[in-house]
Amino acid sequence: STQLRWFWMSWTDYFLGFWDYETPKVMVVKNKKLGVIYRGVQFLVITYFIWYVFISQKAYQDSETRPESSVYTKMKGTALQGDHILDMVEYVRPSEGGDVISTILRREVTHNQRQGTCAEHFTVPSANCSKDADCTSREVNFDGNGQRTGRCVPYYNQAFKTCEIQTWCPIEDYAAIWEPALAEAINFTVYIKNAIHFPKFKVGNIKPNKRNGQKYLNKCHYNEKEHPYCPIFRLGYIAEQAREKFSELCRTGGVIGVFINWKCDLDLDPSECTPTYSFRRLDLRKNLPSSGYNFRFAKYYSKDGEEFRTLIKAFGIRLDVIVHGHAGRFSIIPTIINTVTAMTSVGICSIICDWIMLTFIDKNDIYSDRKFDDGAPRTEFGKPWSKVMLCYSDCIFLQDSKVPSPGQLLTVPTEFTISYGSNHSDLSEGVAL
Repeated sequence: STQLRWFWMSWTDYFLGFWDYETPKVMVVKNKKLGVIYRGVQFLVITYFIWYVFISQKAYQDSETRPESSVYTKMKGTALQGDHILDMVEYVRPSEGGDVISTILRREVTHNQRQGTCAEHFTVPSANCSKDADCTSREVNFDGNGQRTGRCVPYYNQAFKTCEIQTWCPIEDYAAIWEPALAEAINFTVYIKNAIHFPKFKVGNIKPNKRNGQKYLNKCHYNEKEHPYCPIFRLGYIAEQAREKFSELCRTGGVIGVFINWKCDLDLDPSECTPTYSFRRLDLRKNLPSSGYNFRFAKYYSKDGEEFRTLIKAFGIRLDVIVHGHAGRFSIIPTIINTVTAMTSVGICSIICDWIMLTFIDKNDIYSDRKFDDGAPRTEFGKPWSKVMLCYSDCIFLQDSKVPSPGQLLTVPTEFTISYGSNHSDLSEGVAL
């Protein structure tokens, strides 16, 4: 029954102690260096949350980073090539515009091709031959220009021979004519019309800035400093901002990304939401077969009942319009979360200073004894306190000990009593901490 009674009393004390409030002990350390470090770290933490988290990153807002977007592009300009005037129908692909648009800066043209047989180009592997046995009939070399017939023929009135193929003749590698680049293309303009919608906030069809009226658009060209909201761009300016030489782009072609970034603070009027533009070369710049940008297309026609075509290999600038967006609006939930995080993070100052105090400062053993109560007799400057009583839940006074006055220690013989129960110092028994 004694054990049962002891168990019942322990369980009762534990249950009642569960509802007690416990607070950490506060110890004031009179150390100027540690105080300067503490206030300095506090200042840095508070500055970080106020300036960066709340002002710069607007952590008090709910945000959306995946807007819905549509892009429409239109290119204008004329160029003189020999005696011919070229307009957008000649050099723009595709003609209707979209988020990808390209302009032709240079062409390699193969005229009057027709279906037939002719000699394979000598640079194709195993194309050179001396007799028909060197050419396998119906063999297709995927690095070549057609299907072999099995005959070995002279290479376009030259002294050597190559295997004959069935294809569009004459082949491009032999008969292509290089046309001069369109130098005037540096002044071609491309109009980029971008509509954006943030479904989370139900905000869309953002009206442009008032300066983007029709009269303004008829005379403006985009410039980061002078006309930052004009959506009309010169090709020369785009190449310059992408750090590319326009003459080099005319020779090899290239792919340039036009990045439109919408950063919208919906706590303000939506008309204040305006885009920023940046440009970057996307394809490889190295001298590799895959560097640059080119594509082929053909123009077909009939002559004397036979089908002919003009094959065009076009080199130019391809513009990929890539849209990013970020919108934010005040919301109480992220405000509370980030405010609590900021207040909690201030507590790291105490952790850092405690570590410095207990590790690097002189007399750190004294600070450690004062800070931590581990149940062992405490010391004062290396001398033991021989008469200390630690009380847990119920305090038992021995040998006519008197209740101490505030600020005094309870002195008893060297023994101390620990009663089981809650694990906190009970102020209600009148024992000073």
